[in-house]
Amino acid sequence: MKPIKNLAQYYVDLLVRLGIVRFSILLALALVALAVVVQVGITLFLNGSVDDIDIVRSVFFGLVITPWAVYFLSVVVDQLEESRQRLAKMVAKLKDMRSRDQELNFKLQQNILKLNQEIEERERAEEAREEAMRDLENEVYQRERTQLELAERTALLRSFIDASPDLIYYRNAEGSFSGCNKAMEELTGKSERELVGLTPWDVYSEEVAKQVVDTDHQVMESNQALTYEQWLDYPDGRKIYYELRKVPFYSKEGRHLGLVGFGRDITERKRHEESLEKASRDKTTFISTISHELRTPLNGIVGLSRMLLEGQLSAEQRKQLQTINVSAITLGNIFNDIIDMDKFDRRKLELYPEATNVEDFVSEIESISGLMADQKGLRFDLERLSDLPTAVMIDATRLRQVIWNLVSNAMKFTKEGGVVMTVSADVEDHEAHITIEIEDTGVGIPEKELEKIFAMYYQVKSGSDNLHAVGTGIGLAVSKQLINLMSGDITASSELGFGSTFTVEIRVPCVEGALFKELTLPEQPSLNIFMVEDIELNVTVACSLLESLGHTVTVAMTGTEALDMFEPELYDLVLLDIQLPDMTGFDVAQTFRERYDLLPPLVALTANVLKNKNEYIEQGMDDAISKPLNVKALNDVIMSFTLAENVSPKKEREVVVEHGSRFDHLLDLDMLDSYVDIVGTRPVYDSIKMFEDMMPGYVEILDSNMVAKDKEGIASEAHKIKGAAGSIGLKHIQSIAQKAQSPDMPAWWENISDWVEEIKNEYPNDIEVLKSWLKSKESK
Repeated sequence: MKPIKNLAQYYVDLLVRLGIVRFSILLALALVALAVVVQVGITLFLNGSVDDIDIVRSVFFGLVITPWAVYFLSVVVDQLEESRQRLAKMVAKLKDMRSRDQELNFKLQQNILKLNQEIEERERAEEAREEAMRDLENEVYQRERTQLELAERTALLRSFIDASPDLIYYRNAEGSFSGCNKAMEELTGKSERELVGLTPWDVYSEEVAKQVVDTDHQVMESNQALTYEQWLDYPDGRKIYYELRKVPFYSKEGRHLGLVGFGRDITERKRHEESLEKASRDKTTFISTISHELRTPLNGIVGLSRMLLEGQLSAEQRKQLQTINVSAITLGNIFNDIIDMDKFDRRKLELYPEATNVEDFVSEIESISGLMADQKGLRFDLERLSDLPTAVMIDATRLRQVIWNLVSNAMKFTKEGGVVMTVSADVEDHEAHITIEIEDTGVGIPEKELEKIFAMYYQVKSGSDNLHAVGTGIGLAVSKQLINLMSGDITASSELGFGSTFTVEIRVPCVEGALFKELTLPEQPSLNIFMVEDIELNVTVACSLLESLGHTVTVAMTGTEALDMFEPELYDLVLLDIQLPDMTGFDVAQTFRERYDLLPPLVALTANVLKNKNEYIEQGMDDAISKPLNVKALNDVIMSFTLAENVSPKKEREVVVEHGSRFDHLLDLDMLDSYVDIVGTRPVYDSIKMFEDMMPGYVEILDSNMVAKDKEGIASEAHKIKGAAGSIGLKHIQSIAQKAQSPDMPAWWENISDWVEEIKNEYPNDIEVLKSWLKSKESK
């Protein structure tokens, strides 16, 4: 089929190329030739030979059919050409359509691609939207869950904060409250809603608010946390001691918003600290009491032996009395060590320098040390290596205590040989550099022990000799402390088995000789002295001394006896022992001052080492001297008053009326009798019940003010107790509360603890006494 198509296309192309005429001629020739060939072929096949006529017939036949063939072929060609042209047009159109179809197809592909992209984008957008919706739903869920958890946590945190006993509060940058917990509401007496917007000035007292605001400013200005302690007042009057911590806080952007405050109740800790301080004071009181009790007979021994040594004695008697005197003085030094040990623990060792004659001081040391050496069969030598200044300003008592301690130790640890003390002084620019060396021939101290001997309670461990075990181990520690206070030092050197040397070096100011001589006082006039002393031995010693000086002495053995016997117009001087069996010398002095407008000088007698007279003067005394009495101290006191013409005019004494029964002592019977006569006993019982209900609150607030040492708060609560006690006739409690509410009384701080304890301990008993009295009234 394809060859025919190609042949037909060839003929058509030939006709078009040759034209109709030439193609007709060519076709006629082709047909004639074809006819001839066919005729010849057929004839030959049939006849076996060809005639001319056959050839003519073939030509004629070819010429006859040529026009028809040409016409047929022309028509066919025309049709074919027309068909070709149409076909060409169609092909062109098809090409154009194909081109457009390709273009459309390209556009379609592009559109399809875009559509696919849009579909994909829409799908992705839809997926993203769905994902976003899911995320949004999750976020909403998480936010709701977070908000719920946050609300739960906030509620839990708030419950924790409100349940906390500690104060928690917030203040903004302007210093106003922004919030607080329940504990803060209880402290201020205001709800959180009421507290918000208020400043510390609106909430606290002026004194408390000032400290609160000052510390707020410190936190705001420094941007640092601050911790401090402060007393805060509750609306009911209780005082609580708080440890307060304030912390600045900021927004997420770093803007300073204000501060957060925390407060912890440390009243118990404060009360414990007060208890420790009280225990320390009690220990000091105990030591002082024991010292007093031990010193009382000791002072008698020292005083009497001193007086006897001034009389006519045989050599043997004098030696024995000197031994007694030195032994008593040595024992007194041990008491000093005990007292100084307590002061050493409390860092209260003090010096009280005074003008001292150096030669007299050294001679006294030599005399006493010689007597101590004689008792042990040792040798004592004193060597003055240089001239000594006439007088120096020094605490002679403390220096004497140190030297005696070193000499005593030297003799204690020496079996054979002796002790040598050398004294030298170098004076320059009115200052004396004094060096005292004490060398012994005793057991010595191991080199490794030398650095430890000045430690408190340390005792040298020196071989098998048991001498090291003697003593308390406090003397050298106290001596070191005292010499350091004198701007000096103690050093030690030793060789085991060959003795030790202790060197004391101090620098003290010199006193001009003329000035020192002016310290000697002229003779005093004869006085009529009233003395209150409860130890007979002390009375004997003191009276002997005072009467030997030309004075007249009247003695009272107790405080009550003194109050009854004393008439101020009869006496020029009063000597008051501090510790009496029924009261203190301060109580006697206070009563004298309450009873009489004008009094002779009141001078305290104390068995303790007297270092600060102001302590006695503040408690109502005019002066104070130590026992046993010595002539110089007594002369100083007498002349200080007689020269100032301070002997008081006389005044009649008042009489104290005592009631006989326990009811009289504890109850205001006059008031109660008249009250019961008018209203009966039932209202009194009701008042007692009310008083019993109120007192625990009063006591609690009073205790908190005691711990806070708030004088005004103590006085205020005591005033309430006084009024309440007076309303039901508790005279005893009322009188104690009267003292407690009067902080201007002498020695108020020293006595207030005892008064408060007495109120707390005694009011239940006094109430029972009142109830017993009421029952007795009802039975009548």
